[in-house]
Amino acid sequence: MLISTAAMHFGSYYFMAMMSKPQYSDTGSLLDSGNDLNIEGGIAEHVKDAIILTTGAQLLSLFSNYFWLLLLLGPLRALWLLWNSVIKPWLLQKGEEEAQVIDKKRPERKVKRVR
Repeated sequence: MLISTAAMHFGSYYFMAMMSKPQYSDTGSLLDSGNDLNIEGGIAEHVKDAIILTTGAQLLSLFSNYFWLLLLLGPLRALWLLWNSVIKPWLLQKGEEEAQVIDKKRPERKVKRVR
C-alpha cells in the first residue's frame, strides 16, 4: 500500500507541476502562463483532494491497518462526479428532448375571450 500511495503522490505532484508550467516561444516571450491551481471547480481541486486523501490514509494507517480502506473513497468520489456531471444530465436531457417533440406535435390553440 505504501508504494501505491507514494505513486499517487508522485503522479499528482507531476500532474500539477505540468499544469502550472509556463510556455515560452523561441524568442523568450511568454505564450501561456500555465493554469491557476487555486481555481475552484477545476481539475486541480480534485487532484488536491486526492493528495489530502492519500496523505490522511498514510498518517492514519500508523494507528491501524484498517485506515487503508479510506483509499476506497477516491474511486467512489470519481464515480459520484461522473454521475453528477455526465451520466445524470445525459439521462435527463433525453426526457426534455422527447417532451419538446411532443409539444411541437400539438397545435397551439388560441383562447377566445368571451365578454
